[in-house]
Amino acid sequence: MNRDALFPGSFDPFTMGHKAIVDQGLRLFDRVIVGVGANTDKRGLLTVENRVRLINDIYAGEQRVMAMPYHGLTGDFCRSLGLSFLLRGMRNTVDYEYERGIMLVNQRLFPEITTVLLFTPPEYVAVSSSTIRELLDFGHDPTELMPKNIDLKNYM
Repeated sequence: MNRDALFPGSFDPFTMGHKAIVDQGLRLFDRVIVGVGANTDKRGLLTVENRVRLINDIYAGEQRVMAMPYHGLTGDFCRSLGLSFLLRGMRNTVDYEYERGIMLVNQRLFPEITTVLLFTPPEYVAVSSSTIRELLDFGHDPTELMPKNIDLKNYM
């Protein structure tokens, strides 16, 4: 059985919370594919291509992580890669309810795919891509919320 997982999201931008979930996922799975999707409901900061590049730069020394862009349903993308696991992170009960709803739909449409939910470590619960975008909008530096050695200006 393939022990790889897809970690899907918009990752605009990729945060320390996202990195924590990928790093936890690497303890459970052989590989983690970070699926970068375009979320039309969210105001964009980085292009999908630059988000993929940023994530691949973060994990440049880790061959078990790879970021890839995708369009359409996450379950279709997961299926196209031959994967059986979706990896998702939760910060709070709001995330839980959202993820549970998606999981229930995916179970119906893609019964061969299992969703694995991991808790975000407490130190990153308040970190979100939206928070980073808002800090930038108001001229503040979000560096401490970003993975080390990542300068967002290089991806904008």
